[in-house]
Amino acid sequence: MKAIEVIEKGKVEIREVPKPTLRDGWLLVKVKAVGINPADWKNIDWRGVPDGRCGLDFFGTVEEIGENVSKPFKKGDRVTGWVRSGDLHDIKAGSFAEYIIVKEHIPFKVPLNISDEEAATLSVSISTVGQGLYHILRLPWPDKPAPTPIPILIHGGSTATGIYGIQFAKASGMQVITTASPRNFEFVKSLGADAVFDYNSPTAAADIKALTGNKLTLAWACAADGDALIAGALSDEVPSKYVAIVGVDKDLVHKLNPKVEGVRSHLAYDVFGGEYLWPTGPMVPAPDVAEYVSKFLELCPGLLENGTIKPIRAVVNKGGSGLEGVIKGLDDLKNNGISAAKLVYTL
Repeated sequence: MKAIEVIEKGKVEIREVPKPTLRDGWLLVKVKAVGINPADWKNIDWRGVPDGRCGLDFFGTVEEIGENVSKPFKKGDRVTGWVRSGDLHDIKAGSFAEYIIVKEHIPFKVPLNISDEEAATLSVSISTVGQGLYHILRLPWPDKPAPTPIPILIHGGSTATGIYGIQFAKASGMQVITTASPRNFEFVKSLGADAVFDYNSPTAAADIKALTGNKLTLAWACAADGDALIAGALSDEVPSKYVAIVGVDKDLVHKLNPKVEGVRSHLAYDVFGGEYLWPTGPMVPAPDVAEYVSKFLELCPGLLENGTIKPIRAVVNKGGSGLEGVIKGLDDLKNNGISAAKLVYTL
């Protein structure tokens, strides 16, 4: 098969490589489409090792089922999922390939109303939502929403993860407050956001605090540079929680608002379970996170089928299709970025 592999840090090429060997409890998937995330080019430029593979998100069809798979998959199932590319314990994990293997608790079946290309945008972001909003912040699950809306601030509402976070939080009965650039205000409102503020506004924190009557106790950041805004928006009367998928300056947050507890960042890589090797050293996930998020992901086919959750806009084959297009897309995302959409390439 063909796969994209690292030549040296910052450089990749398409190579002919053996198909991956199926493991117990894993699926072999024929990849049909891949989505590109900022972590993909960062894994190449910052953490790339020679002969390592790259790519997180994928959509494909089940080709073979390993021994001891307990979930009801069958050959030919349309599935979306992701792999832990960047784990130095397993440098051959990467979705930018014609075939991949994936742990059974990560992929889920894709309903027919979701296209192949849309399906390739789902899994990293939704797994991150499951970890951040539900495993850590313990929002009510979408099938058992809060009877009375609870305010939550999602910083970076037009990012891929923020787009899914808004929808899931709304489905959970939350009062969703978000930040975005003014050009995306109407878009994030269409996702279900109850209020949106310009993250560059000097009065954003005060405006959010006024809206919530100084009672905001939950915040989740999907974009950088939000620490001061979030600390100022959270209640300074009652304890609150702030988690992020980016680095957090805990000292700054506590200095600005001593009532903020549980300040932390999180890596969705934890949802695979088991230790993984990051450039900073071994990472050991919470013992229950893999099972918790796996159960959360089981809700997703129904939520997608009934329209509660809608996929982010897919920009398909910009610069070309196939693995050649993926390489161009990685460069494009690194240099130009993208807002309220995800680059997707068909294989």
